[in-house]
Amino acid sequence: MTSWETKAAEMVEKQIQARGILSERVLDAMRAVPRHLFIPEELRESAWADCPLPIGEDQTISQPYMVARMTELLSPEEGDSVLEIGTGSGYQSAVLAAMGAVVTSIERIGSLAARARDTLASLGFAVNVIWADGRERVGCAEVFDGVVVTAATPAVEEWWTESLAPAGRLVAPVAVMSGGERLLLRLKNADASLTDTWLDYCRFVPLLGGTQTGSVDGACQ
Repeated sequence: MTSWETKAAEMVEKQIQARGILSERVLDAMRAVPRHLFIPEELRESAWADCPLPIGEDQTISQPYMVARMTELLSPEEGDSVLEIGTGSGYQSAVLAAMGAVVTSIERIGSLAARARDTLASLGFAVNVIWADGRERVGCAEVFDGVVVTAATPAVEEWWTESLAPAGRLVAPVAVMSGGERLLLRLKNADASLTDTWLDYCRFVPLLGGTQTGSVDGACQ
């Protein structure tokens, strides 16, 4: 076991399992992904700490527990298609891909999209990273088994829900009237009705509109 694998195993045991994450598939994926490679080199000593870390462009990589919590709620099966809104570092995409999900991820900041794309490819994760505004439909005709939003949104965009397959799940941190955000788990039932469950209070960077400089070379597949 390498040094980072030892640290990843300790992270899972002390920060994730100890806080009630039970899915062995999620725990295995969190052990398998080299989190330190998704953050700036000067911060890599802190990669396994139970906190978010800056990745540039006023964005962060989420704390390990929150990544695990949202992934467990999404509960992707091998081969499921997942849409991620807010690629950031690419770490959440990597965890989903490590579980066998087929991931399409949208990032509004071109430099982050390019860096995440390169990091994921270097690790063998075939994630389709698109540079676009995740609040807007990007032309994907595909429906997804899961949608995960990794930035705080004031509301769930209609097209995210419309993109869910029957029995699909959406997980997002949504602003609430009492202040802050809460995780929303939305299930699309077989008759297309929706069941919403409100869960943990949390805090994420805000989901913004528009795009910032980057190179558009992603496409829906």
